[in-house]
Amino acid sequence: MAVVGCVVAPLVVVIIDAHSAGWHEVHAVLFRRRSYELLTNTVELTVLVGIGVAVVGTATAWCLERLALRWARAWTAVLILPMAMPDFVVGFAWHALWPTMQPLLAATLIMTLSGYPLVLLPVSAALRRADPSLEDVARGLGLGPIAVFVRVTFPAIRTAIGGGTLLAALAVISEYGAFEVVRFHTLTTEIFTEFSFDQRAAAALSIPLVLLGFAFIAIDGALPRRRTGFTAQTRTARVGGPVGRRLAVTGFVAIVVAGVVLPVGVLVYWLQQARHTTLPAVADLSTATWTTFGYSSACGVAVLVLSAPVAYLAVRYPSRLNLLLHNVTFITRAVPGVIIAVSLVYLSVNYLFGLYETGWLVVAGYTIQFFPLGLVCVHAMVTSLPRQFGEVARSLGRGPAYVFARVTLPLIGPGLLAGFCLVFVTAATELTTTLMLAPADSKTLATQFWAFQSESAYSAAAPYALVIIAVAVVPGAMLGLWFDRRPRAGDDDAVPGPIDLPELEVAR
Repeated sequence: MAVVGCVVAPLVVVIIDAHSAGWHEVHAVLFRRRSYELLTNTVELTVLVGIGVAVVGTATAWCLERLALRWARAWTAVLILPMAMPDFVVGFAWHALWPTMQPLLAATLIMTLSGYPLVLLPVSAALRRADPSLEDVARGLGLGPIAVFVRVTFPAIRTAIGGGTLLAALAVISEYGAFEVVRFHTLTTEIFTEFSFDQRAAAALSIPLVLLGFAFIAIDGALPRRRTGFTAQTRTARVGGPVGRRLAVTGFVAIVVAGVVLPVGVLVYWLQQARHTTLPAVADLSTATWTTFGYSSACGVAVLVLSAPVAYLAVRYPSRLNLLLHNVTFITRAVPGVIIAVSLVYLSVNYLFGLYETGWLVVAGYTIQFFPLGLVCVHAMVTSLPRQFGEVARSLGRGPAYVFARVTLPLIGPGLLAGFCLVFVTAATELTTTLMLAPADSKTLATQFWAFQSESAYSAAAPYALVIIAVAVVPGAMLGLWFDRRPRAGDDDAVPGPIDLPELEVAR
């Protein structure tokens, strides 16, 4: 209960902080014309990105799972890479290449490129679990490809589409860096700006942003669900001729070029334009790298340690209280990082004096923000762990410590490692929380890149961005492949995979 209280405390603090400002001031901030414009921008962008990621993610997943493509698994790894690319780096690259692009279009493009893998992964898993014989029967009855997809395939994957789209929508309302680069103003960018001048106004603007996140979750939860069981009876018939395969590969290449190759190419270009005097010192780059590793690693360990008891109690002792505590922690998925940071600053300034402008506050912010990411991994692994294994070991006279070390840990170890990687990669590329909570003398890869690009020192910013990509892309691709280790319908040796991807659709 203490863990859950710490996780949801920022939301309570924001409400208290806004209330302390008085209703008159809150009303003045919320009902001004500027706030209406920011809310409109945020909703409009979120809807556009939601449509974009749903279409791109579903199309790529269908091509990977239903077309007879060579190197399909390699394409999966490549198509996951944009998810590991920091949004603010992609935004910087596109803005440097095309500075006159309309801000709404630029923001939609950037967030769609980074968000479509959130739909690709669960939809791919849903397609593999779906009974392929239904599609074969539909085609045998004379239905065309579009009719088969609409009447048979889509009902089986719409839950996965909704979950992935929800994740992308929540990422949009919490993004700051990419939108600031392309000069597109949302509630989050305004909160960050107001935070420097009027923290109470920032707290007041946090209210509609939190409500917007809850509204998206409520809309997703109200959509009709259809779950399909795993089948391994027949092999999925691959469709599409050479033309379809060429079109699919062409689309894959275009997506990867726009989301990965182009940003990296822009960074390499600015690195080549640099002179010796404009490049950052190796010592500074090394310090920023190790600081990033330290914060991210500490966050990964903290999330796994704190989420383990919550997940274990919810699975092994599923009382109403334990399940409620488990589900309440997912509230933070609807709370943008900027709001968590504002609340932690309020707490540290007014009550927790020793934590203000310390690395511990950064780790606390990361842990609260990314707690659900680790929890879904731990929960899935504990759920898949058969109770009989531990019972057999205890019946042989083994103690709890032995059972945990020799039975439980080896079985859930891969899931714990995946959870750590997921939290580590997300924390390493986090910008907003780091900018607001990091000590003045603390330098991370994200903050150093942001500082140099804000001064238009692109050559000095490029090395930091390239290191961020190196830190995030490799484990991100490995993590995506690990989540992609799902049995395909029709595999003779099909067994349940380590993590059920729909759990990553944000616990509803």
